[in-house]
Amino acid sequence: MTRPLDGITVVSLEHAIAAPFCTRQLADLGARVIKVERPGVGDFARAYDERARGLSSHFVWTNRSKESLTLDLKHPEALEALKALVARADVLVQNLAPGAAARMGLDHASLRAQNPRLIVCDISGYGEDGPLRDKKAYDLLIQSEAGFLSVTGSAQAPAKAGNSVADIAAGMHAYSSILAALLQRGRTGQGGHIDVSMLESLAEWMGYPMYYALDGAAPPPRAGAAHASIYPYGPFAAGDGGTVMLGLQNEREWKTFCDVVLQAPELAADPRFDANARRNQHREALEALILAAFARLTTDEVLERLDRAQIANARMNDMAGLWAHPQLKARDRWRQVDSPAGELPALLPPGRHSGFDYRMDAIPSVGQHTDSILRELGLPGETVARWRAAGTI
Repeated sequence: MTRPLDGITVVSLEHAIAAPFCTRQLADLGARVIKVERPGVGDFARAYDERARGLSSHFVWTNRSKESLTLDLKHPEALEALKALVARADVLVQNLAPGAAARMGLDHASLRAQNPRLIVCDISGYGEDGPLRDKKAYDLLIQSEAGFLSVTGSAQAPAKAGNSVADIAAGMHAYSSILAALLQRGRTGQGGHIDVSMLESLAEWMGYPMYYALDGAAPPPRAGAAHASIYPYGPFAAGDGGTVMLGLQNEREWKTFCDVVLQAPELAADPRFDANARRNQHREALEALILAAFARLTTDEVLERLDRAQIANARMNDMAGLWAHPQLKARDRWRQVDSPAGELPALLPPGRHSGFDYRMDAIPSVGQHTDSILRELGLPGETVARWRAAGTI
């Protein structure tokens, strides 16, 4: 089947998570993604850990279906080869250190004369201008700057997200911006420049707590895994050591929860608990009653009562539970992709399309496609051999 981005070539000067996550989405849709890496070591995310059968968990997640080209861009001939490649490309993505791409002549202003259809997407911590444009930015630092840490965690201490939420936000906004730019190019014939900031991306995701604290109002309190203002809404332990997540949204559900789940219908009219505001005010007393009721039940029994009462609920899974999740299995969401460590399981992207299948190709080794890409550019074999001997590729 024809995929939406078949025939689109993306060159990416990428490392870590934000840009690789963006370009992997483009590859999923059929784009040819050429990942430019440092000779020998490659993207430093390759060395974050060895948890995926000897490969880095971060790298495996964000780099399938790409080609790896190694170039030492401090070498003038290698830089010229890259510019020749970009001249043929549709999209250039980069998340190098602030100003690094421009110093090499790889900014949109320098490239558009040679390739006016080129879309250049720069991903940085704070954007290309403003007082913080040159400031280094890592995921946790942006979680802090964007106020994410101030609303996440317990009352006693803030907590970062368990994954790279700022990088993911920037990668997803870069991805959607590139898709929009390709649509626009289809109308105008012209490429363009996209400036994506990690801070602005995560700030967009902080819309609810920002408006909650509008005009100097108090921000939502940190409530751990519970909801800051709705109760009961959060995790509760069952008698077998499992944890159940549940959430009530209205007074009808509260009455049903008392009747069917707690089997204590008299609680529904208790003046401490007969409205959400009062349940929230007396949450410690109500928590004790809920935990006492759940202590007599297994996790499955609690979930069965909640389902019977049509109360929204979930099992608190760990990673083993997610790998084995019956819903993902039932919907056939797993595939096998090749890698330098052999086949690895990979989750299909969200969004099942009737018109095409996602591309789910191999995770490349460092420089795996260097020779073939340089041959496409017309470089003679002796030049490639000389560059390899000199460590240029």
